[in-house]
Amino acid sequence: MPFEIVRNDIVNMQVDAVVNTADPNPVIGSGVDSGIHKKAGHELLVARKKIGRIEFGDAVITPGFGLDARYVIHTAGPVWEDGNHGEEQILTSCYRKSLSLAKEHECGSIAFPLIATGNYGFPKPLALQIAVREISTFLLENEMQIYLVVFGKEAFALSEKLFKSVSSYIDENYICSNRIHEDICPARALEHCLHMSVGTAVTMNSDDWGQLLKDLDAGFSETLLQLIDRTGKKDSEIYKKANVDRRLFSKIRNNMDYKPSKTTALAFAFALELDVDETKDFIGRAGFALSHSSKFDVIVEYFLVNRNYNVFELNEVLFAFDQPLIGA
Repeated sequence: MPFEIVRNDIVNMQVDAVVNTADPNPVIGSGVDSGIHKKAGHELLVARKKIGRIEFGDAVITPGFGLDARYVIHTAGPVWEDGNHGEEQILTSCYRKSLSLAKEHECGSIAFPLIATGNYGFPKPLALQIAVREISTFLLENEMQIYLVVFGKEAFALSEKLFKSVSSYIDENYICSNRIHEDICPARALEHCLHMSVGTAVTMNSDDWGQLLKDLDAGFSETLLQLIDRTGKKDSEIYKKANVDRRLFSKIRNNMDYKPSKTTALAFAFALELDVDETKDFIGRAGFALSHSSKFDVIVEYFLVNRNYNVFELNEVLFAFDQPLIGA
């Protein structure tokens, strides 16, 4: 998938460029900065000294030296004060200028840390929101493999409101595997899970996608292509919104018998903005279903019911709940 959140040490990422949360001055700081300099070797500091001071929100590029990456993009993130001193704008600039440099140097892949959330104290939920917004916006117009790298779960945080809302929805709907009523016999329990009514309050779209799906007696690939045609949008608009790369989409387009993964099928359902019932029909053509016995499925359903079709935000939540990510 073009954008992926991973748990790793960024110094071990095998990409064209890694982003370093650098001190504005050419010195070795702590955290990510220290780790990158340690693995890259002394030559990296020499290269930084030749560049000199970096202004907050700006970014510069050097060779990767001892790293597995060809380049290091150094960006100076904001020091959090109270949110009223341009911190959000500075952090936004860090991502935009880093991505611009990566594109300028023809990087096919780049790895970001969650910039400024360490010693600089930028609130992690807001930093995550800005990172995902800027990365997803960039990918709508560009082709690049982008990783957001977090070292441990404590380095990643959803907004409290979103986390509580999703947790509450899981508590209310994730019931099959743990709380099947005793009066449902085992043979019927599986049927109860797989056919449980979901999202019944969701109304159909004005274009009546449901009727279109009903009228289509076709497999996944053919149905997908017909639905894309119905939107009037370019193929690239849909596969980028789905967090699917061009090569995979080309395979789907050229093979009417293509068997996607469940995460890929769901990604296209989100890109097409299908409702719950339409999504079930659509992914069913690839042999998949939604079930309340799967926490992954319940989280997906939460987003469908709330008509939030942002695949990148969905992946934030899936990552936070230790679930697979949506996309290729």
